[in-house]
Amino acid sequence: MTDAIVAGLLAGYGVAVPVGAIAILVLGLTARTSIRVGAAAALGVATADGLYAGIAVLGGAALAGLVEPVAGALRWIAVGVLLALAGAGAWSALRHRADPARAARTGRSLGTPARAYAGLLALTLLNPMTILYFAALVLGRRAAQEWPASGELLFVVAAFAASASWQLLIASGGSLVGRMLSGPRGRLGTALASSALITVLALKVLLG
Repeated sequence: MTDAIVAGLLAGYGVAVPVGAIAILVLGLTARTSIRVGAAAALGVATADGLYAGIAVLGGAALAGLVEPVAGALRWIAVGVLLALAGAGAWSALRHRADPARAARTGRSLGTPARAYAGLLALTLLNPMTILYFAALVLGRRAAQEWPASGELLFVVAAFAASASWQLLIASGGSLVGRMLSGPRGRLGTALASSALITVLALKVLLG
C-alpha cells in the first residue's frame, strides 16, 4: 500500500510541477480575481489529473492507443482555447484599464469558482499528454508488480492529492501577487503579462 501511495504522489507531482500554460493561467486568474476562484481553478486541474490517473489504472494501454491518433486535434483545440483566453484577458484589461471594477465584471468567463473549476477541468482534459503520461507510469509499474484494487485506488487518490496541493500552492502565490498589485496599473500589468505568457506557451504547445 505504501508503494502505491508513494508512486501516486510522485506521479501527481511529476505531472503538476512543471510550470506551463495551466499553472500560469491559475496564477493570473487568482491575481485578477480572488483566492476562492483560484482555488477552484486549482482543484479543477487536480480533478483532471485524478481522472486521467484513474483512467490509466483502469485501461491505460487501450486508452493510450485511442488517444494517440487524435493527439494532434486535441493539441489544436487546446491552443485555440488558450489563445482565446489570452486575447479576452488582454482586451478586457486594455478596454477598461481606467475602470478596474468594470474590467472585473466583464471578465466573467472564469470569474466565479464554479466557472473556474469547470473551465480548468475542461482545459486540462484537453491535454492528451496527461493520459499518456499516467498510462506509461501505470503500465511500467504493472510490468514490475501488479497492484491489488486497493493499491490502484490509493495511487489515484495520491496522484490527485499531489496535484491539488501543488496547484493550490500556485493559487496562493497568485493571491499574494494580487494583493501586491491591486491598483489599476498593477492589474493591467498582470493581465497583459499573463496573456502574453499564455500566448507564448500556447505556441510552444503547438510547435511541440
